[in-house]
Amino acid sequence: MPELPEVETVKRTLQELVVNRTIGHVSVFWPKMVKHPDEVSQFQDALAGQTFREIGRRGKFLILYTDDYALVSHLRMEGRYGLFPKDEPVEKHTHVIFHFTDGTELRYKDVRKFGTMHLYAKGDEFSTLPLSHLGPEPFAEDFTVDELAARLAKTTRNIKTALLDQKTIVGLGNIYVDEALFRSRIHPDRPANSLSREELETLHKEIFDTLKEAVEKGGSTIRSYVNSQGQIGMFQLELYVYGRKGEECKACGNTLERTVTGGRGTVFCPSCQKKE
Repeated sequence: MPELPEVETVKRTLQELVVNRTIGHVSVFWPKMVKHPDEVSQFQDALAGQTFREIGRRGKFLILYTDDYALVSHLRMEGRYGLFPKDEPVEKHTHVIFHFTDGTELRYKDVRKFGTMHLYAKGDEFSTLPLSHLGPEPFAEDFTVDELAARLAKTTRNIKTALLDQKTIVGLGNIYVDEALFRSRIHPDRPANSLSREELETLHKEIFDTLKEAVEKGGSTIRSYVNSQGQIGMFQLELYVYGRKGEECKACGNTLERTVTGGRGTVFCPSCQKKE
């Protein structure tokens, strides 16, 4: 599933591709993808004649702003957007098409059909699900060490599970939690409320730095991720632990191990990340 760096990269490419393009009409071939409003026809009618004005992001969600509406889009496992000429054949698994008045089309393709779209009046998107329950943004000024400490102090869950919880902090998934914990030298099974102040300061810094570096490299292409211009990410070349079970630790040379933490596959270094 795309995490913050991948979604941020898609946001930036969509900003280049679709802002100031006007929607003539919308085709929806998989109605279950539209979660709000209840009737797909309302979704289509509302967007007809609207112009995309800005592309935003909240955690792992894209927010496509038109004149009057906010389209909240979650890519899930395989979702991707692309801009095409209207006469180009439509690829299999394309479920939503925004037909622009200039003869181009923004197409949403999703092999697994897990992606979701919610359409709200602009200004209402943050007061209801799926955005209303989300925690702070890792890049926001108010996401301080004190804020992280306060949130982790409330839970006895292991630190990996706590960081994966989008109510604790948004945007982190399996890849970047494993990477941030390795960089912080924190074992993924440590109780979240057991971290010292020094460890919290290090973890806060490494969350920020890891995500920032990943954004700069266009995210990580582990399986099928590409941005809206068809380009892969390159951060996977920088990974210390994720997907590297049985390989040498880049820091100490010991063998990386894999365990299951909170139901998620987790790779760590038993030497660098000791369980105290």
